[in-house]
Amino acid sequence: MEYIRHTTEFHISEDTVVSLGKFDGIHRGHGHLMEYLKDKKKSGLKTVIFTFDVPPQQKIGGWEESKVLTTNDEKMQLFEQYGIDYLLECPFTEEIRQMDPEYFIRWIVERLHVKSFVAGRDFRFGYQRKGDYLLLKKLANRYGYEAEVVEKVREGLREISSTWIREEILAGRLQTANHLLGYHYFLQGNVVHGREIGRTLDVPTANLLVPKEKLIPPFGVYVTRTSIEKKPGQVYGGITNLGCKPTIAGENPLGAETHLFGFGESVYGMQIKVEFLKWVRPERKFHSLEELKNQMHRDIISGINYYTNITDIC
Repeated sequence: MEYIRHTTEFHISEDTVVSLGKFDGIHRGHGHLMEYLKDKKKSGLKTVIFTFDVPPQQKIGGWEESKVLTTNDEKMQLFEQYGIDYLLECPFTEEIRQMDPEYFIRWIVERLHVKSFVAGRDFRFGYQRKGDYLLLKKLANRYGYEAEVVEKVREGLREISSTWIREEILAGRLQTANHLLGYHYFLQGNVVHGREIGRTLDVPTANLLVPKEKLIPPFGVYVTRTSIEKKPGQVYGGITNLGCKPTIAGENPLGAETHLFGFGESVYGMQIKVEFLKWVRPERKFHSLEELKNQMHRDIISGINYYTNITDIC
């Protein structure tokens, strides 16, 4: 997959099928849309995801929720797994913000050699979001492309959406969120040095700093599954404390400390991916390190029991 970013001077000479949107979370609804892109790929079109470097509402204002379900780097990984040919992350400049909806479509068609658009019914584009899927279809003959509108995927009576998934994550209902996503909610990054408190308690941990833009579930302990960049194909069950370590004196940054069951190797500096499976308990302040140690060992036993008995992990 080719990743294009940090420029508005992009150009693709091959015939393409394009889908545009925020793609926050890249959930099962987005996966349904990807199937349409794959189908177009069979006819020789290159698949393109067009998104902006930041959610447009963040720059326009009036959007209360600025945290994202997936960072830009995480989106890149997920789209690559879907087999997308080009991921275009366009800077949301003032010039683009002011673009008339029809001019915006013409600009995209010319730059990306678009022969087909695939979009959902809630798709909006152009200045003040005045363009919609009806306008996209209306302009198809004028600019020489096909427009396919994809219906929303539903779970029960409700449409699957990033908003719904955000609600579940903020409430700590990771199993529901994971079901809607179609994969396990995760954090990834390079393991950093911590204060090694876990090691002194005989519970060594791999520490990640949480990206400031990333939406996270409530502070607490979770059963997790971790993959390590330098150990492809292997996964390790564990427990992760997400929070600011209130028992440890001083000011502690928001982080995720993961203890891997039965794993004794150093992973400092390596990239890891921590998938959240189940909430165990809220984060709390203990009266002593000995009390914290005892609770951590109880958490580990609980985590091992859960991890070894689940049958729906994928």
